[in-house]
Amino acid sequence: MKKQWIVVAIVLAVIVAATVLAVKFSADLSPVEVSSRAPDFHAVNLSTGAGQGLAAYRGKVVLLNIWATWCEPCRVEMPSMQRLQQQLGGGDFVILAVSIDQGSSEVVRQFQRQYGLTFTILQDRTRAIERIYQTTGVPESFVINRDGLIVKKVIGAHEWDSETERGLIRRLLAQQG
Repeated sequence: MKKQWIVVAIVLAVIVAATVLAVKFSADLSPVEVSSRAPDFHAVNLSTGAGQGLAAYRGKVVLLNIWATWCEPCRVEMPSMQRLQQQLGGGDFVILAVSIDQGSSEVVRQFQRQYGLTFTILQDRTRAIERIYQTTGVPESFVINRDGLIVKKVIGAHEWDSETERGLIRRLLAQQG
């Protein structure tokens, strides 16, 4: 009889442990794709030095770009992001460019000055955002609507100031969350 209770206790412990692990890692198991909720993250805002995440932009349309200063395709797409910022930025549209550079933030700031970037630059030295967003490389971008849902995912360099992309951003801005 004692052996049966030991077996029952072990089975219950395994079930509880599996449930705890499933809850803890469920966000990691859910794919980050179009129509899924954009996960929050934390990085350092290079303008303020403060920690910041996606939650600060709830209710806004966000272009989230994950990039690095050493990434050649990132260098190619940054000017188009800056043009999009000049055309539609401010108000309810925000560009968040999260650098995964692990070195000094001064390298990222120098890149920002070199390209004349005026949109928000964050830095995630831990590179946790790559795991959170399940990226396959850089650059990788996500357009997020006012409700926090991903409406577009782009892998690789992209022309963000094209008429198609401006039209998408304008449509999302016209929608109320």
